[in-house]
Amino acid sequence: MNKRNYQKELDKIIADLDGSVPTLFLHSCCAPCSSYVLEYLAEYFEITVFYYNPNIYPPEEYEKRVEELQRLMENLPVKNPLHFVNGRYDPREFYQAVKGLEGIPEGGERCFACYELRMRESAKLAAVGKFDYFTTTLSISPLKNAEKINEIGKRLEEAYGVRHLPSDFKKKNGYKRSVELSAQYGLYRQDYCGCVFSKRERS
Repeated sequence: MNKRNYQKELDKIIADLDGSVPTLFLHSCCAPCSSYVLEYLAEYFEITVFYYNPNIYPPEEYEKRVEELQRLMENLPVKNPLHFVNGRYDPREFYQAVKGLEGIPEGGERCFACYELRMRESAKLAAVGKFDYFTTTLSISPLKNAEKINEIGKRLEEAYGVRHLPSDFKKKNGYKRSVELSAQYGLYRQDYCGCVFSKRERS
């Protein structure tokens, strides 16, 4: 079975837009990961950036990431309008989602449950807001499983009736570009994914 090329699927969707500008509800994990994704997609979509990350630990880290994302959005020159929605911050939602998976190493089932938690909330709100598409910036990271992210996205598309925009943003040198943009805008780049477990593993 051939591995799906999510970048090619995204290229085709963009090519078929034919000048129209659909709305996109974009879940963002942080400013550095969002930098390239916004530079790239705001050329073709009107984007609402949704910051929903109850996994982030500690609260000071959460606040710092929100501020950096908003600063990036204010300064990044893009073609179509950007909007911002700050999700609720209740870490209990994260701990509930990963209950029983606490001991699993970074990159495994615990992370997949965390992707799903954040993407589900995004799909739900995208459906309520009647957005054309939803997706997440998560696939830009070389440490994140793009196949699993897109699999979850497809499942949520069926559950909520809003199209999932397929992505593997690390392609086309996306990750490299995000590093360049982070340096250009002086963005704070955290050294762990965000949750207490990834922080412990990093330490």
